[in-house]
Amino acid sequence: MSSSSAAAGRGEKAGKPTMRDALVAAAFRLFLERGYEQTTVDDIVALAGVGRRSFFRYFPSKEDVVFPDHERCLADMTAFLAAGTDDEPVRRVCDAARLVLLMYAENPAFSVQRYRLTRQVPGLRAYELSVVWRYERALAGFLRARFAGLRDGTLRADVIAAAVVAAHNNALRSWLRSDGQGDAEAAVDHALEHVRAAFGAETVPAVTDGPDDVVVIVSRRGAPLWRVVQELEAALGRG
Repeated sequence: MSSSSAAAGRGEKAGKPTMRDALVAAAFRLFLERGYEQTTVDDIVALAGVGRRSFFRYFPSKEDVVFPDHERCLADMTAFLAAGTDDEPVRRVCDAARLVLLMYAENPAFSVQRYRLTRQVPGLRAYELSVVWRYERALAGFLRARFAGLRDGTLRADVIAAAVVAAHNNALRSWLRSDGQGDAEAAVDHALEHVRAAFGAETVPAVTDGPDDVVVIVSRRGAPLWRVVQELEAALGRG
C-alpha cells in the first residue's frame, strides 16, 4: 500500500474512501514525507481538503489518527466478551485477542507502516502502550466476573489477561518486524495455545463447611490428563 492509500478499503462504498479514511491517508503521507513531529493538524486537513472541525470530529488528537481503528476494535472486543458468558473463559479471552490481530492483518502494509512510525516516536509508543492496557483491562474485567468467588479469582484473572496480551503481542510484533510476511493468524494461534495450556482449566474451591468436602474440577475439553491431575492435587492441597 502506498502512503497515500494507507486507509484504503474502509470506505462506505468500494473505491470511495470516507472523509475519515482520507484524513488517515493524508496524515500518513505527511508523516512519511516530513516526519510525525513536523506535521501539524493544519497540514493534514489542508492535504485532505477539509477543515479542522472535520478532523476533530473523527480524531480527538493527532495521536489518534495514527491508531484509527482501536476504538472500534475495543468496542468489538467488549461486545464479544459480553456475549460469551457460557464459553470456557480462557478460550473466550484468547478468541477476543484474535480480534485485534484481525484488525492488523486486514491491512498489512498500513500496519507495518504504523509499527515503524511508533518505533521512531516515543510519544506514539507511550500512546500505544495505553491502548494495550485498555485491551488488557477489558480481558481482565471479563475474567474477574467469571472467576468471582474463586480463591485468588482476581489475581488469576489479571495474570491470565496479562499472559494473553503478552502472547498475542509477541507474535504480532514478530510479524510486523518481518514486514507483514508469513501467516500472522497461525503465529498468534500458536502463541495463545501456550496460554490455554497453562491456564485452560479452572478449579472451583473446595467446600470446607462440612465433614465430607467436595472438590469439583472444571477442565477444557481435550486437556491432558496430567493437567487435570495437577489441578486436582492443587485443589486438595489447598483444601
